Amino acid sequence: MQTQEKKSNVRGVSVRQVNFGILLLSVLLYAALLALSFHAAKEYKDMKTATDLYISCQENAALVTAGSDYLTEQVRMFTFTLKPEYMENYFHEIHVDRRRELALEQLSGQAGDTAREYLSRALERSNQLTELEIYAMRLAAEGAGLDGLPQEVEDTELFPGHKRLSEEEKIELARDKVFGEEYQAKKALINDNVYAFIGDVMSTTHNRQGAAMSDLDQAMTTQRVACSLLLLMNIIIFVMIAFLIVKPLKVYIKCIKEDRRMEITGAYEFKYLALTYNDIYELNGVNQVLKQHQAEYDPLTGVLSRSCFEKVKELTRLKPRPIALLLIDTDIAGQVSRRYGYETGDKALKKVGRMLNEHFRASDFPARTDGDQFALIMDEVEPGRQANIVQKLKDINRQLSHPRDGLPPVSIRVGGAFSPEGFTEELYQKANAALNGVKRDGHGGCRFYKEGMELPADQL
Repeated sequence: MQTQEKKSNVRGVSVRQVNFGILLLSVLLYAALLALSFHAAKEYKDMKTATDLYISCQENAALVTAGSDYLTEQVRMFTFTLKPEYMENYFHEIHVDRRRELALEQLSGQAGDTAREYLSRALERSNQLTELEIYAMRLAAEGAGLDGLPQEVEDTELFPGHKRLSEEEKIELARDKVFGEEYQAKKALINDNVYAFIGDVMSTTHNRQGAAMSDLDQAMTTQRVACSLLLLMNIIIFVMIAFLIVKPLKVYIKCIKEDRRMEITGAYEFKYLALTYNDIYELNGVNQVLKQHQAEYDPLTGVLSRSCFEKVKELTRLKPRPIALLLIDTDIAGQVSRRYGYETGDKALKKVGRMLNEHFRASDFPARTDGDQFALIMDEVEPGRQANIVQKLKDINRQLSHPRDGLPPVSIRVGGAFSPEGFTEELYQKANAALNGVKRDGHGGCRFYKEGMELPADQL
């Protein structure tokens, strides 16, 4: 009653309440940071889109200029050299590479109304210039007497006045059309419209890039403020944890090390914990005894655990006396567990452990040393007891081989050896050698080690 009254009168700052407040602030800050992160990601995406668009405009503008200059170069080289490959290069650019058209198509999708108007004019004048270039190639081809002309050139009809010109005059006129001032003026008009179009598109994308950059900078500034608040909150949390949790924990650890009752200090929960700990302090010794008892026995089979068996071996070393060591190998893991399941295998192991306890003396020490392997130390036993031991093992094996409890039949193989002075490594080697001899026979059996001879296994 007195302890219960003390618990009801405990006062102090509650860690639960502090934790709830911290959790609420953390959720709010996290939500704010999350929203800012999404906003910053959106602005970054817009800026990247604007930047990619800006770069695309520059690249496409270069393609338009390169394609136009290439066509001019090829038509001029043809009229000057009259070599058909230049005319072929010209039409390959027109029909296959199509750098101007592809670049202008891409730029068209990135343009506003004003820019598209510039583009429309540029394409219209570009088509007119192309007609002029094809007409010039027709004149030059007529003058040079070339055959096998491209279809566009073949279909071009010369003006009647131009037909009557001599071959040299046709070639000269063709050169004049692609080198003259009229050609240069038309090309300049096309370039002016293209540059105006590109300038408008690039100006628009540049403005979008600047706006996205400004919004992104603002979002990042807000994020830095939120992170600063989060840092401040973490500092406050650290201070509270130090005074409400860490400090009392150090006091409690000291009390535990000194094996004494805890002091009542710290947050509400820690004070309550100290009172509860003090209530059960006296029961701790009983619990330790119970745990030690449980650790000595294998929980599945009921025989000694391996760790406890090691202690028994050590005791026989410290106080030498005649003992017998039996190494017992079963076929449960290989024959039962794999065929009938691990649950059935566990039941078979329990049965083996129970029978070892039943058939041997209370002063003997049966133990489970590994999965389906057992060992047994018989205290104060000499070789004259060998026949009695073999009979016990025969009884065990007969009951295991002819079960009446629904479990599958199993068998054991046993190797044994005697020692007049307790457990030694030599004793283990002898018992193991005897067990290996039984295993080589391929069936259940028992063999005791004898110097200088290898006896057949006693059938169980």
